[in-house]
Amino acid sequence: MSGLELALSGFGLMLVGIFLRIPIGVAMFATGFLGTWVVLGRPSATLSQMKTLTYDTFSSYSLTIVPLFLLMGQFATKSGMSSALFNAASDWLGHRKGGVAMAAVGACAGFGAVCGSSLATASTMGHVALPEMRKRGYSDALSTGVLAAGGTLGILIPPSIILVIYAILTEQNIVKMFIGALIPGILAALGYMLTVAIYVRVKPGSGPVAERKPIKARFRTLIKVWPVVLIFVLVMGGIAADWNWFKPGVQALFTPTEGAAVGAVATGLYGIATRGLDWDGFKASILETAQSSAMIFLIIFGAQVFNSFLAFTQAPQAMAEWVSVQGFAPMTVLIAMLLCYLIFGCVMDSLSMILLTIPIFFPIIESLDFGMGAEQTAIWFGILALIVVEVGLITPPVGMNLFIINQVGRDIPISQTYRGVLPFVASDLVRVVVLVAFPGLTLWLVGVMF
Repeated sequence: MSGLELALSGFGLMLVGIFLRIPIGVAMFATGFLGTWVVLGRPSATLSQMKTLTYDTFSSYSLTIVPLFLLMGQFATKSGMSSALFNAASDWLGHRKGGVAMAAVGACAGFGAVCGSSLATASTMGHVALPEMRKRGYSDALSTGVLAAGGTLGILIPPSIILVIYAILTEQNIVKMFIGALIPGILAALGYMLTVAIYVRVKPGSGPVAERKPIKARFRTLIKVWPVVLIFVLVMGGIAADWNWFKPGVQALFTPTEGAAVGAVATGLYGIATRGLDWDGFKASILETAQSSAMIFLIIFGAQVFNSFLAFTQAPQAMAEWVSVQGFAPMTVLIAMLLCYLIFGCVMDSLSMILLTIPIFFPIIESLDFGMGAEQTAIWFGILALIVVEVGLITPPVGMNLFIINQVGRDIPISQTYRGVLPFVASDLVRVVVLVAFPGLTLWLVGVMF
């Protein structure tokens, strides 16, 4: 059996394990371990490799950013930032047709800027915004659909855990990945708001107009969200802005890991100052951060074992050579990969998709000529992959965000959520087409700042 055939067999075995509901990290580890055993021919060599691989994986300084950003998101969730964001956005937009749904999108974008997790954004904003939207007469389809879609902004608008993992896997600059995601993230939020505007005009009864708030009341609620803006500027400005104009290049105030620590501390202090974060909330945040970090690190380790198996089989290199020999146009290959992400999104979570596919897809992308530098190609492809992974989170019938929102509104039939989210899926697909056709939308800000 050739290396490529062995790799494909291992991939199929791993998918069977996932379908049998074996934890994804365990399925990847078991497949990689057994596959490496088969390739090397003896268990002793495989066990010896496990010893060094464990240290090499978890001694990476870059991985320390993950629990820190998770802790920042936990503090943001527990401290009541979500309510302040939604109330402010609702007061400013609620008097427009579909305005409260647009406010939910804006609040999701703001919360995603300090959270970094799609599922956490969807769950938190669902608890805050869904009861309010239903109370104001919004249809269940629009209410759940817009919140499921808005939740995906948590992994696109930086800081993003998935972007950090992608940058580590592909050895890219984390700060440049964050900067590259800013404009696509803003386009996503604006696209969702435009989708709401079209939706409520096609179905006028789905999004009634709310009472216009006095201008003084609107400014009072706006003042309450300044800490969110301050924390975002502090974190992103500290790691991306040039703080010393007398030296060439960007002289950041702190590294991404230090920025994550500063963000976690600032968010925790905000929660304490507003009394939204009590001692029980603090302990729960620490515990949930530890649990989420352990889950992510297990998946990362399983992926590393599986990727080591692929490296022994030389499958990624063989596939890259095969694609090169076939003479496929680079755009054809890219579109095929993006379609694979849409399919995988029906059965896998976003982190697992990135960890599983990047070691296979990225060498192929590196071997193709898209008319730009290698680093630009890596950033552009990473943002595109992230967006399509995000679409998978809201694609019926198995999009994870759909089930998160449906758990919040337990009395709402899941069919209503499916119906409501389809226009937002269409918005995402249009955005993917635009970003594929115009890479400059992703890369322009990176070029300006670096």
